[in-house]
Amino acid sequence: MKTRKRGFTLIELLVVILILAILAAAVVPKIIGRTDDAKRAKALQDITQLGAAMQQFRLDVGRYPTTEEGTEALRSQPSDADGWRGPYVEKAVPLDPWGFEYIYEYPGADDDSFIIESYGQDGNPGGEGNAADISPYTEDM
Repeated sequence: MKTRKRGFTLIELLVVILILAILAAAVVPKIIGRTDDAKRAKALQDITQLGAAMQQFRLDVGRYPTTEEGTEALRSQPSDADGWRGPYVEKAVPLDPWGFEYIYEYPGADDDSFIIESYGQDGNPGGEGNAADISPYTEDM
């Protein structure tokens, strides 16, 4: 008796491909939308960690780094930073998730505060949605 090998018909293959396409169309937008949320959360996490390192710098040195010294003062001792016990961050200060440097300013809103923020996806101040600035003071925490 001869056995006949049977494969899939063209119609069966097309039905399977159609089902996979429908599933992909339903799932992919949800995953892509989460990427932007994850980038904003990562930026906020980085800013929080840099802020904690700035606080430690201030405890040791008695002041925050100037705007000119910037976040590099967390890795390399500024010339007039007596009491510096760094480095205060293990690795180089990261770029934000969109590849831009974090913005650091001292003094901030008052003489005894600093600002660390990301300008978001577009790298420019202001903006809405993914281009909005990211700061601990502007995010819902």
